[in-house]
Amino acid sequence: MQLQLSNLCKSYPTPAEPLVVLTGITLAIASGQTVAILGPSGSGKSTLLNILGTLDAPTSGEVTYESTTEKNGVTGSGRIDPCKLSATDLASFRARHIGFVFQDHHLLPQLSALENILLPRLASGSASKSDADRALSLLDRVGLANRRTHLPAQLSGGERQRVAIARALMNQPSLLLADEPTGNLDPHTAESIMQLLLDVAGETGETLLAVTHNPALAGRFDTTLTMRDGILVT
Repeated sequence: MQLQLSNLCKSYPTPAEPLVVLTGITLAIASGQTVAILGPSGSGKSTLLNILGTLDAPTSGEVTYESTTEKNGVTGSGRIDPCKLSATDLASFRARHIGFVFQDHHLLPQLSALENILLPRLASGSASKSDADRALSLLDRVGLANRRTHLPAQLSGGERQRVAIARALMNQPSLLLADEPTGNLDPHTAESIMQLLLDVAGETGETLLAVTHNPALAGRFDTTLTMRDGILVT
């Protein structure tokens, strides 16, 4: 999925004056590109990812998504401005095209690893046999085939984050967003998790954007950007 950001701004009202978080961001991200975003806490990185993930809307400016489709042997493209979609259509677009991996894994504690991975399908109604097979395949892909019945409390931090990655991939998204996915992990585990994200993106052709504080990990991405005071620089 290709992304185009045009003069993107985000601010929040306060009793005194608006709190400006993002200022005039213009950026093009090609389909299949891997992009790392560095920057100190409070610089606007997570806000930008939330907007790209359609969890928040910009105050001004535009974000558009362009995806390639194929029907009856004919290849075409669709251009979408999520701000113009209804709430129902926006939720459907997000579920089909965007996967999220957060610093905190957000696994449901009462569900097994396999059940947590199936959640994106269950949210759409029910999971089929093919969905279960895909979830098992994803567990194997992240190296946890023997942990499918384990609850999150029975998994290590790195294992829980691997389950979260598998869950983000369940609906075969074309855009994968990772917000400090290694922030709660030790350096060795953090390296393996980030490499897993890059490997998966490379295999599936997904566009990957990841926020990280680690310049060494960021250096493995196609492009590294830095956020400073709401401004994105290369």
